[in-house]
Amino acid sequence: MNTDTADVVVIGAGIAGASAAAALAQSRKVIVLEREAFPGMHSTGRSAALFSEIYGSEQIRALSRASREFFYSPPQGFADTPIVRPRAVLHIAAAGQTAQLDAFVALPDVAPAIRLLTAEEARAECPILREDYVVAAAMETASADVDVDALHRGWLRQLKSRNGRLIVDAEVVRITRSGAGWRVETRDRQIETKVVVNAAGAWADTIAKLAQVKTIGLQPFRRTAMVIDVPSEMENDLWPMVIDIDEQFYFRPDAGALFLSPADETPTDPCDAQPEELDIAIAIDRFQAAATLDVRRVRRSWAGLRSFVADRNPVVGYAPDAPGFFWLAGQGGYGIQTAPAMGRLACALVKGERAPDDLARFGVNVDELRPDRLHENVEAADAD
Repeated sequence: MNTDTADVVVIGAGIAGASAAAALAQSRKVIVLEREAFPGMHSTGRSAALFSEIYGSEQIRALSRASREFFYSPPQGFADTPIVRPRAVLHIAAAGQTAQLDAFVALPDVAPAIRLLTAEEARAECPILREDYVVAAAMETASADVDVDALHRGWLRQLKSRNGRLIVDAEVVRITRSGAGWRVETRDRQIETKVVVNAAGAWADTIAKLAQVKTIGLQPFRRTAMVIDVPSEMENDLWPMVIDIDEQFYFRPDAGALFLSPADETPTDPCDAQPEELDIAIAIDRFQAAATLDVRRVRRSWAGLRSFVADRNPVVGYAPDAPGFFWLAGQGGYGIQTAPAMGRLACALVKGERAPDDLARFGVNVDELRPDRLHENVEAADAD
């Protein structure tokens, strides 16, 4: 068996693990272990790839705002092409949904970034919306599509350039205490390390159990997506992404076609998620209720996992019951748009430093992200 040493072992080479590992490799010896044959196979590679400062929970929105500068002005040489491309987001309301839309646009950090549209104005932005469906809408214009591959590869290149190592086909099978640190084992390798960063996505609680660390109640949910054809004469590249205000579906242009999801959240075990015919049918039905486009062919379909804890905020910080075991999990479907800020935050906290000052200015509250908040909530509920 091969034996290595590291200051930090990061488990999981998706967007969360890659961003944190690249930052840590500036000052630490870092090894990243990826169970699959290539990084980003699961949630990272199956994302809708949207950057929006007003999408998600309050803390997700704050982390997204703190990530904007990186997306639009990445470090020199980070990527060969722009990471983001402008894409407006149109939040639509049908009859009976206007109260939800009003509540959304009234949020203090949402209101400055969005403007209300009439139904007619919404249809001008996306001509396939039905006249008898949309009654009101709100538009965000500072949002963007994200080139996830360019973003992910940029951090993996940084990791390598800073002498960090990525090892694929390296499923972790055992984690044990070793002196003041940890021993992490795969089938053919063991690594002695001071810190374990658990960035295993939907498998994060599984990794914690291997290490005999208290879990955080992480629940993976399956989400379905597909690409549908549009008529060749229909120029849709400049359409906004369209999101139902209750998030019952969303769609956006995708290289001359349309990306569509029913925004489903089906609880599941950690797995290589696959789409189900019923969810594809539900997506098409909801889409055709809102749009005039007749879906004649699904070009391809897939599913991914979004993993949340009870309060739907990410979990970032050292486990209270296991010194040197660091949580970086629970990003849900927002891991791409928050990754620049999350990577920096995780790096600082792993090193025992304060969170970067600019993150607090954007509204990031570390107390709402730390793992022990989850155990405190459970204990308080038990006491009641």
